[in-house]
Amino acid sequence: MPEIGYALSSEDHAPNDLVDFAVMAEEAGFEFALISDHFHPWISKQGHSPFVWSVIGGIARATERLRLGTGVTAPIMRVHPAIVAQAAATSAAMMPGRFFLGVGTGENLNEHVTGARWPSPDERIEMLEEAIDVMRLLWQGGFQTHRGAHYTVDHARLYTLPDEPPEIYVAAAQPVAAELAARAGDGLCNSSPDAESVEAYTAAGGSGPKYGMLHVCYQSKETDARRLAHELWPNIAVSGALGQELATSIFFEQAAEMVTEDDVAKTVACGPEPERHVEAIREFDRAGYTHVWIHQIGENQREFMDFYTREVVPRV
Repeated sequence: MPEIGYALSSEDHAPNDLVDFAVMAEEAGFEFALISDHFHPWISKQGHSPFVWSVIGGIARATERLRLGTGVTAPIMRVHPAIVAQAAATSAAMMPGRFFLGVGTGENLNEHVTGARWPSPDERIEMLEEAIDVMRLLWQGGFQTHRGAHYTVDHARLYTLPDEPPEIYVAAAQPVAAELAARAGDGLCNSSPDAESVEAYTAAGGSGPKYGMLHVCYQSKETDARRLAHELWPNIAVSGALGQELATSIFFEQAAEMVTEDDVAKTVACGPEPERHVEAIREFDRAGYTHVWIHQIGENQREFMDFYTREVVPRV
């Protein structure tokens, strides 16, 4: 069965709370965590979106064992890949052997903020591959220059480097991204138990870890969990390409008006029944994922951790 980790949801929580939750997760026995990297929350009700690299610095000093990765960073528009390379190198230097970089093509929701044109899907994949090349080049040390189709780096050197460069896990919801993960990454990550992406990754020669994200809402009553999940995360049921194309939280809120509580409950494991959560993890296992990180919707993070360490993880 997959190794179980914890989701630090930047859309849901203030920065100091995220640091506290990371400490709690380590104490509860979670081996790893991923932290989301957004400029905006999906909907305004979620309420937060701190700068991820500042929060990672706090977590680095507050924890000792927890492995931490971004889930995920888009190094293609909002932040130049040379700057992401510096941020990731610093994070890895502060957390020796404990930091990894999750990357993806991002969403218009976050990337449009600098006013740049939102590229087409094939362009975004092309940009991400070049961005990975730029970051790996800079992690070699020394002065480096890169002149590519999308990015220029002019005689840049990262002076603060970790002993080993961070591993890169590529977000892959489509086969073409899974093939990129196999070609340019050290592993794959996904936000659903999609077996097709794992199959495409393996067929393309990928042999690294495969991370999947599970959304849950633990409450003592299932009715309360379903209501809260629908209130705070209706965007989870906004299907198709809208998740990448909608530009503002307001647009997501408008799309979410068509989402029902039942729609959300199909994706989110709701309520206090352990087997419901275990079965959701098994779905990732059957699809070939080696790690699953759990996003608890709501403020009761400690209660969720107690429930998982007591009732769910032993069954897994």
